[in-house]
Amino acid sequence: MADPTYPAHWEADVLLLDGRAAHVRPIRPGDADQLIAFYARVSAESKYLRFFAPYPTLSDRDVAFFTNVDHLDRVGLVVTLGARVIAVGRYDAIGAGAAAEGDTDGDTEEARAAEVAFLVEDAHQGRGLAQLLLEHLTQAGRERGLERFVADVLPENTRMIQTFRDAGYSVASGIHDGVLRLVFPIDATDTAVGVMRAREHRAESRSIQGFFQARSVAVIGASRRQDTIGLALVRNLVLGGYTGRVFAVNPAAEPVSGLAAYPSVQDIPGPVDLAVVAVPVDAVEDVVLDCAAKGVHGLVVISSGFAETGEPGRRRQRRLVGLARSYGLRLIGPNCLGLINTASDQSLNASLSPLMPPRGRVGFFCQSGALGVAILETVDRRGLGLSSFVSAGNRADVSGNDLLQFWEEDEDTEVVLLYLESIGNPRKFSRVARRVARRKPIVAVKSGRTPQGVPVGHAVRATVAPQAAVDAMFRQAGVIQVDTLGEMFDVAQLLAHQPLPRGPRVAVVGNSDALGLLATDAAAAAGLVVQEPVELGADASAEDFERALGHAVDDPDVDAVVAVFVPPVDGTGEQVANVLAAVGAQSDKPLVSTFLASEGVPELLRVPDADGAAGRGSVPSYPAPEAAVRALARAVGYAAWLQRPEGEVAAYGEVDTGTARRLVERMLADRPEGVRPEGDRPEGVQLDADQVGRLLAVYGIDLWPRIAVDSEDQAVAAGERLGWNVVLKATPPHLRQRPDLSHVRRSIGAADGMRSAWRALRDLIDDPALAGMVVQRMAEPGIPLSLSSVEDPLFGPILSFGIAGPTSDLLGDRAYRIPPLSDADAAAMVREVRSAPLLFGYRGSERVDVGAVEELLQRLARLKNDLPEVAALELELVLAGSDGVSVLAASCRVAPGRDVRSDWFARRLPAPVGDTVPD
Repeated sequence: MADPTYPAHWEADVLLLDGRAAHVRPIRPGDADQLIAFYARVSAESKYLRFFAPYPTLSDRDVAFFTNVDHLDRVGLVVTLGARVIAVGRYDAIGAGAAAEGDTDGDTEEARAAEVAFLVEDAHQGRGLAQLLLEHLTQAGRERGLERFVADVLPENTRMIQTFRDAGYSVASGIHDGVLRLVFPIDATDTAVGVMRAREHRAESRSIQGFFQARSVAVIGASRRQDTIGLALVRNLVLGGYTGRVFAVNPAAEPVSGLAAYPSVQDIPGPVDLAVVAVPVDAVEDVVLDCAAKGVHGLVVISSGFAETGEPGRRRQRRLVGLARSYGLRLIGPNCLGLINTASDQSLNASLSPLMPPRGRVGFFCQSGALGVAILETVDRRGLGLSSFVSAGNRADVSGNDLLQFWEEDEDTEVVLLYLESIGNPRKFSRVARRVARRKPIVAVKSGRTPQGVPVGHAVRATVAPQAAVDAMFRQAGVIQVDTLGEMFDVAQLLAHQPLPRGPRVAVVGNSDALGLLATDAAAAAGLVVQEPVELGADASAEDFERALGHAVDDPDVDAVVAVFVPPVDGTGEQVANVLAAVGAQSDKPLVSTFLASEGVPELLRVPDADGAAGRGSVPSYPAPEAAVRALARAVGYAAWLQRPEGEVAAYGEVDTGTARRLVERMLADRPEGVRPEGDRPEGVQLDADQVGRLLAVYGIDLWPRIAVDSEDQAVAAGERLGWNVVLKATPPHLRQRPDLSHVRRSIGAADGMRSAWRALRDLIDDPALAGMVVQRMAEPGIPLSLSSVEDPLFGPILSFGIAGPTSDLLGDRAYRIPPLSDADAAAMVREVRSAPLLFGYRGSERVDVGAVEELLQRLARLKNDLPEVAALELELVLAGSDGVSVLAASCRVAPGRDVRSDWFARRLPAPVGDTVPD
């Protein structure tokens, strides 16, 4: 029978510092034999450093003590490879009842501390296992209400001491009886989280590096029969010029294309770094076990028959990923095209594409295998050039986030292209992409904009986020989002070959008035500032182009140049091409062209690099000037994003997250039995106005009190209680949205006025019993705002902002962001809505205190980022005036048992398809 106290959500697949996978989970009584075997493999020195004395074996009492824990005051975690335990970490709370469940208000300091210790098998030391266990133990400790860890370490155990000091926590120490005691708080500080994410980056980058830099490849399922996948894979590797060793594997050990073959991977002499798997689906799991025994780093599973085939395939895919990771392997696929590395010292084509793309500076990630072939053909036709390419198929393990981690440091990659049919972990994508985009442009096509558009086989949670929120996530991260593959290549060939524009000012130079006018109109429509077009005439010579282009490039009022050239009747344009290529190579401003209606980077406009491919300074060409201008406009937008300050996330030191969390827990505990929100969401409760006010107050947000009244006499009493100068208003949604504000009576200063207002509203409203009348203090005039936040199953917290009212709702005039929110994000959010001029003195009106609006956004974002239990929180009416903001109405729904968010403060890989633990 399953242990009901077992915290299954602590289980996680993880990456070690060398890029290999492993599994972390809570220890169980059934681990006794494995613990004994693990301890027998640990050296006497490591045992001494752990127990401060010779301790050659564990007694039965020791084993029982270590494997039987309550997952509360006594927590133990193990790291496993296959069935073998390779590391153990644990904490034991200090003091009786140290962290009783639900009690985080301990009366003594000791009641919220625990002693922590680790032991790592010697053969696996140096792989970051202690660091990783510390991350997961601190995450568990925070859940259990602990505040700090204590560790007793021998002074000579320098490696363990450094593990604690490198964790990013503030460590205090002292020596007692020859033992060094380290004490440190385990709250998730920016420093500690930064250290964790830096390790995550290194581990994920190295895991992908292992694929691209494989020195030996085994093709499993290689066949000598024509028109088979196995034969195509072998030929593509060999004909692609791969510099490593290629091995063929098939049961009969039949040679393939002149290569010796082996019946299994384990029979291959020497190491194998990468296995490309093309066997029937029922044989794939056996192949994984064979590769694990051989010590293979990674798998590329071409085989289909997994999640794309339905529920049985999903279960098969879940087993495949779990099996691969449990033995330390990472996996691309299944149902994928494969991967390519064009580096001259590698030239690895481990894919089904016979076409090896030219070498270049662009990394490309896509999910569809069928589309991957078309992509590679387009790349070749355009002369774009790739550094590396991955088609992830069902992306059951390796995803776009992993590739971003690798390409961030990859010196061969300057531009990143992503064709995303789904995003499994958008919160992590936003975080990683924002960092990468500061160094390298990212261009993305996001298909699957509707639930029906998500490919079969992709594990994607349901989302309530509107498309505008998804688009805002891309903008917030600095990702250049485009609508089509064609536009992606248009933008990429500009970014890969030309410098970024410094601003939006564009000069158009050409020998066609008609095409020049099209370029000018397209630039104006894209928000670019067009300087006076230079019309050279149909008979313009190369010298005319040289002078005009030189003048445009030298003009300080020009940031980019669009050259339009149509061939004269009696010429080929080769001389003009030489001029364009020379200017493009020397200019520090981007030059794009419509040259003979060519698409891509024509031979005549290329500046060859050392490998003969189109290098920096090559001039991209577009079939029509509108495409050239659109690509330029995307580059201008990205350059503007780079120039904006990153901003800082305000600390708000007075905010006590622990108090807020306990407040929410009490509200959930007090909910009426059987209360369920709308639909099939988890059980939850709608907070009353007093509860909402108390929660907001923790985050420095002052919700104005309102008094609900059911009769005329109650309304009078409420006015007297508030000291008059009050409003009386009805609160049903259908009345709040009326632009004439007929449901509100303002500036009521005495009992007679209140009685008159009450009767007027009663006559206006069809059913006074449902009017929801409230009395509230009168606020100063201002612009009505609406701020809201929700907990989305896929994206996590989402924040939105807009001017309140039906017009904004009908037009969808809202701005969205994903917390955490910096001051720069908040400023951009306020200015992004189309009705933003109302806040800045529109038509002579008084400018509101925009800084106060931005601070309110940041405080709300902090609340929502801290509390996933807050399912929905809306500041329904905020009045923004010249002296600040007044929060007049708010509603909140909280729900227990929310899924753990994808941004744990401990490294973990996405759960296999079909599991409930999030990415």
